[in-house]
Amino acid sequence: MKHPLPQTWDLESIFPGGSSSKVLEDFLGQLKEEITAFKQTIEQAVAPQDANQVDGIRSWVETMQSIQMKLREAGAFAGCLAAENQNDKKAVLLGGQIKSLSAQYASTLTYLDQLFLAIPDQAWTLIMQQEPFSAIEFPLTERRERAKEKLAPELEALINELSIDGYHGWSDSYNTLVSKFRMTVEQNGKQVDLSAGQAYNKLHTPNNEERTALMQQWESSWTDLEDYCADALNHLAGFRLKVYGKRGWESIHKEPLDINRMSEATLKVMWDVIDRNKDVFVEYLDRKAKLMGLEKLAWVDVEAPLANGAKEVNYDEGAKLIEENFRKFSPKMADFAVHAFENAWIEAEDRAGKRPGGFCTSLPLKQETRIFMTYSGTSNNVGTLAHELGHGYHQFVMNDMPAMAQRYAMNVAETASTFAEMIVSDALVQQAASKEERIALLEDKIGRSIAFFMNIHARFIFETNFYAEREKGYVSVERLNDLMVDAQKVAYKDSLASYHPHFWAAKLHFYSTGVPFYNFPYTFGYLFSAGIYARAVKEGIAFEDKYAALLRDTGSMSVEDLAQKHLGVDLTQADFWQSAVDMAVADVREFMELTAE
Repeated sequence: MKHPLPQTWDLESIFPGGSSSKVLEDFLGQLKEEITAFKQTIEQAVAPQDANQVDGIRSWVETMQSIQMKLREAGAFAGCLAAENQNDKKAVLLGGQIKSLSAQYASTLTYLDQLFLAIPDQAWTLIMQQEPFSAIEFPLTERRERAKEKLAPELEALINELSIDGYHGWSDSYNTLVSKFRMTVEQNGKQVDLSAGQAYNKLHTPNNEERTALMQQWESSWTDLEDYCADALNHLAGFRLKVYGKRGWESIHKEPLDINRMSEATLKVMWDVIDRNKDVFVEYLDRKAKLMGLEKLAWVDVEAPLANGAKEVNYDEGAKLIEENFRKFSPKMADFAVHAFENAWIEAEDRAGKRPGGFCTSLPLKQETRIFMTYSGTSNNVGTLAHELGHGYHQFVMNDMPAMAQRYAMNVAETASTFAEMIVSDALVQQAASKEERIALLEDKIGRSIAFFMNIHARFIFETNFYAEREKGYVSVERLNDLMVDAQKVAYKDSLASYHPHFWAAKLHFYSTGVPFYNFPYTFGYLFSAGIYARAVKEGIAFEDKYAALLRDTGSMSVEDLAQKHLGVDLTQADFWQSAVDMAVADVREFMELTAE
């Protein structure tokens, strides 16, 4: 790999000119015309009644996939612009314009769904056996089946149109609010204003007193914004509940489970197994408190690093570590990572003005990805970078597939990313140069288990309970705080000294309209990837092509079928989940031994 590596991404090669790009303006203009023409075609179309009448449906599907790819390309680009500079107002406007086009396209699809439903079942089965339909039979049939559970097309189209300024509008409002967030702290003797992302990173300082003071300030800062956040969350949820009610959907979990191609039985057994195994993680939290000189950990202490141990890893060192360890499992994945590093696909620079968090986004027309994060030299940063590269590799192995077959859900997306992260976090632990470093790296690794088993569980419990109350009316700030703390106490088995009442305001995932219940898929991905990782460790490089084959199937079957086909396991039974949790328990056991007096 060439050094030094670029730490800012290249967006000019996608649409030159940033948020003022004339190329993008022309692209969106042409896309709007294509969507309008598609709408007119569908409105005048007649559903085929036998398997020989395939010319029309072939044309519809080709156009549908073309528009889908173009919307993804434009949306990814606008998202990158908004993330790299939260003050780029034109990027926000672009995002709104693309959402509007997406809503128009979605409305047209509701009418296309009715055409699919009008095709006799026998004819549909025979059509799906022909090319080019056989490669996308699963997502096409999935659309057809889901259409049966929705309202009349004109009503679904109306919902899509109203969602722009209603449903999605409240999400946009929250994002605008977060872009204005500022927390003033003292840094090198000066008062400095920090963005939400920068302030959150400060909460992970190893200094107990400083961390506690920062947490109080963090809570206070969100208290100042709580009314605005509560409005956004309540109205977003209210819109969602009204739509579900009109469709006759009784469970708030129906849509997220459908989106994730996952059964309620799988979700329930996953949480049940985690709940049964939490005591050992509570023991870990108690031991960590003792090592930090605390009687009990507070919420802010859970993710704080131990005072010494892990060394700083600069960006080039982190990239080299990722490449070397990817190569042990998959040379193809390592080559992909090198290409991403060297070709400026990654925005990692530590600077003000960037949005918090990290993501990987796909550009299907360019057959490229872009990764966003803020790299400051911690082992956690190395894990995050590997995580996002895992997402990128997932897309890479699917680039030659039809657009509809590339559309995998969040839970399997998190499987690919967490698998990549596990490779690196395991390697860091194994390569530790001292007992102290090994303890610190194990602590960082176990912290991810705590996040998936307890933090994510708290989010799931909170949202489930919040939606139950929202059905009865507006949920006040005070009640939101109570619901949040109650959920955290249940998820952490009341093992903490204090909690984070305003977590519901500070966590942008609650305001996502792209994927409702933006929580449990993370835990699924973490545990499912543990099962895949165990297989990869056993088989080494021989597992490389099997792994790629699994990833290529993620857009074409339910997660239960995916697990049965590629791992030979039943996700509705506890055995698989217990074996995955056992891997995390083993890390805790080692940590407890290393830190025993």
